Amino acid sequence: MNKYLIALDLDGTILYDFDSLSETLCDFMKEVQKQGHKIVIATGRPYRSSKFVYDRFELDTPIINYNGGLITHPKNPDFKRVNYTVDKNIIIDICDNNHDHIRNAFCEVRDSIYVEWEEKEIEPLLHVKGATKILFGEFKDILDKDPNGAIIIGKQGRGKLIKEYIDKTYSNKVLSRIWDLSGEYDSIIEVFTPESNKGQALAYVAEHLGFDQSQTIAIGDGHNDIEMLEYASLGVAVRNAHPELIKVADVVLDNTSKDGAVYRFLSDFLTIKK
Repeated sequence: MNKYLIALDLDGTILYDFDSLSETLCDFMKEVQKQGHKIVIATGRPYRSSKFVYDRFELDTPIINYNGGLITHPKNPDFKRVNYTVDKNIIIDICDNNHDHIRNAFCEVRDSIYVEWEEKEIEPLLHVKGATKILFGEFKDILDKDPNGAIIIGKQGRGKLIKEYIDKTYSNKVLSRIWDLSGEYDSIIEVFTPESNKGQALAYVAEHLGFDQSQTIAIGDGHNDIEMLEYASLGVAVRNAHPELIKVADVVLDNTSKDGAVYRFLSDFLTIKK
């Protein structure tokens, strides 16, 4: 039987809200590993809010956080960590020069969170549980280290203006993307380094674990999963995935995260029943 390295996105792929994870899926993932396959989490989340999946799956692999901006190994202190950061002065400048367009912004250095303005409504985006500290204030006053990136919450309809400034001013230094959302959060912009992508991260983990590219499977739903599906030998998108991701996917599933898409696909593909 072929052995695979399976990269899994979290939100919208195996999670349909912040922390829903079925026992059926957890038991199945343990069985997958018993069959000799390896599973790696690849998420935009920080480690603190993805650790519960890592633990419940009983993984022993590296974990990819911040969309490839940080790769660590919770069970191997000798693992060569990958940590891509954005110059804090770039983040400060972006916020200063787009002040009128920005509702709020935050960034993180490991498990410390830096937030421009205290705002109850954005707490779900911060994943505050497990944070070592939370600092509020203008970034020019509180941001003392280079973060892995930043999330800028624009005022409604202002996201494109902020992104245009970032792309024009820092085209060779940082990348940005607008999350595919609507309503009051229609203008969330993610700022990250050119090196931070899940495809490059998956390649790094595959080499570390001794898997060829031909042995890799990647499953996701978002724009930030594009490079990961492009790298993988088999790229899989859930049914309601971002249109750009569907274009590069080898397989588009008939189900969503709410329907157990990953369990349904892998149990059939790997011929593992649980």
